[in-house]
Amino acid sequence: MPDLSIIIVNYKTPRLILDCLTSIYAYTQGIQFEILVVDNQSEDNSQSVIQTAFPDVRWYQMGYNSGFARANNLGIRQAQGRYVLLLNSDTLLIDNVLTNCVRVLDAQPDVAAVSAIQLQANRQIRPNLYTTFGQMRRAFYILPPSQASQRLLNRLMPDPQYADPNQVEWLSGAFLMTRPSVIAKAGMLDESFFMYGEDVEWGYRLGKQGRLLLLRDQQFVHLEYGSSEDNQQHIVTHINRFKSQVQVSQLLWVRKQYGIGAYLVLILHYISMIPIVFIGKMAINLRNRRRPWVDLDNQWAFTKQVGVFLRFFGKTLLNQPGFYKV
Repeated sequence: MPDLSIIIVNYKTPRLILDCLTSIYAYTQGIQFEILVVDNQSEDNSQSVIQTAFPDVRWYQMGYNSGFARANNLGIRQAQGRYVLLLNSDTLLIDNVLTNCVRVLDAQPDVAAVSAIQLQANRQIRPNLYTTFGQMRRAFYILPPSQASQRLLNRLMPDPQYADPNQVEWLSGAFLMTRPSVIAKAGMLDESFFMYGEDVEWGYRLGKQGRLLLLRDQQFVHLEYGSSEDNQQHIVTHINRFKSQVQVSQLLWVRKQYGIGAYLVLILHYISMIPIVFIGKMAINLRNRRRPWVDLDNQWAFTKQVGVFLRFFGKTLLNQPGFYKV
């Protein structure tokens, strides 16, 4: 039995996976591992390219673009290792982090899952990564960027305090190592999620089985958005912080974990913000002696985004199983 089953989901990213696997074999020592690649109907030469370079890779075809949760669940079902690692295709190892994480799980049976600090391509720590549910929920609210509004949100959605500085509420699915026994009790990833948010929801269930640790002395590189063709087209603004798929998934998570009330509060918040963002921008235009209806692209984009949320409103409100893909 291998010590570790590494599961990588592929969607048209053979070059990224080649680099990722090269780093795994270069730096991982002291454990036995297997690598499973689950393909989301890439319809390219990914399999031949990757298995020619790494013939030991076990390859599985989903047959359609199933997203993150469903593809990883297939890999989990096929895994044979003592531990399971979800690893993004756009990651690189820079040291023996996998062995170090295995040793933590070996030494601390009360730990349900572990992860490592994410670095950017320039080897700097990736900023503003969420590790608590409160951080994620507070980011959804569009309030004036003031200390007063932040204090209000912190009071309404506080973060937990842990004795262990490594302990967190959830871990990124870009690098998440856990035990098959924990998955058996917590359940696998929720397959209603297409992409994003599934690791947050899973973290809630994993955390009921033991502590979740973000190991501050372990690191890996996350290039991020390797398979997302539209990432560079999304301009982040104060009112448009997330892509539509991200927000639909996160709204689904809020509904599942916090119930109808918390979900409806968010939806009403977004609907009520539509006239506010238009009126606010028009007032700024008038103050600057400009025509009130110019430069409203950001406001129209926000309105369009709310329309996307509302397409999923009924299903999300009723928490219906489905495939929440934008």
